[in-house]
Amino acid sequence: MSEAANPFEFCDVVTTTTHKSLRGPRAGMIFYRKGPKPAKKGQPEGAVYDYEDKINFAVFPSLQGGPHNHQIAALAVALKQTLTPGFKAYAKQVKANAVAVGKYLMSKGYKMVTDGTDNHLVLWDLRPLGLTGNKVEKMCDLCSITLNKNAVFGDSSALSPGGVRIGAPAMTSRGLVEKDFEQIAEFLHQAVTICLNIQKEHGKLLKDFSKGLVNNKDIENLKVEVEKFALSFDMPGFSLESMKYKE
Repeated sequence: MSEAANPFEFCDVVTTTTHKSLRGPRAGMIFYRKGPKPAKKGQPEGAVYDYEDKINFAVFPSLQGGPHNHQIAALAVALKQTLTPGFKAYAKQVKANAVAVGKYLMSKGYKMVTDGTDNHLVLWDLRPLGLTGNKVEKMCDLCSITLNKNAVFGDSSALSPGGVRIGAPAMTSRGLVEKDFEQIAEFLHQAVTICLNIQKEHGKLLKDFSKGLVNNKDIENLKVEVEKFALSFDMPGFSLESMKYKE
C-alpha cells in the first residue's frame, strides 16, 4: 500500500523529483495520460489525450540537453528498489519521523502549517516568532543542520519567506527513528532560541542579525552537539572505519 495519496487518479500530468524521497539520482520524471479520453458530453467521439508530443518537445530539444545515461541507469535501480519490502518500511518510517518532528515542535508551542504533517515534510511557520526563514536557514547552516527557507501561505514576498521546511528522508536513510527525530527537533528548538536572542540583541535587519552570528559561542556549542549526534549514525555506502588514514 502506498504511503502517499495517489495523484494519478485525479491528474492528467504528474511530475516528481527522483533524488529526494525516492533516493535516486538528481533528476525528475514526467508522467502523462495517453490513449482515448473517457466519453463526455460535448467532446468529439474518439478524442485522445495529446500530451505526449507537447511534453516530449518541451523537454527535448526545448529545455534539456543530451541524456545522461548514468542517471537513467541509476533511476532504474531506484525504481526497482521501490518494489522491495525494505523500501516500503523506509517510506513508513519517513512519515513517522516527519510526524515526530512536527509533534515535538508543537509541544514546545511552535506553529506548524496544517498543524502537523502526513507526508515526508514539515513546514514550520516562523511568523508568530517574528523570524524569517532566511535567518533560521542561515543559523542552521552554521550548526551543520540542513533545511531550507520556504514561503508560507499569506507571505507577501518569497524573498523573505515566513517558514522553513524540514525533510525526513535523508536521515531516515541513515537509520534514525522517531526518538532520534525528536532529538533533531530539540536541536531545531535550540537553533531558533539562539536566533531569537541574536535578533533581540542586534535587530531584525538581516545585515544587523548577521553580525550576531560571528564568534557566537552558542552556535559553536550547538554545532558540536549536532555533529556528535550525526556521526553516531552510519552513512549509507560509506564505511568511516575504512576511510580513516592508517600508517
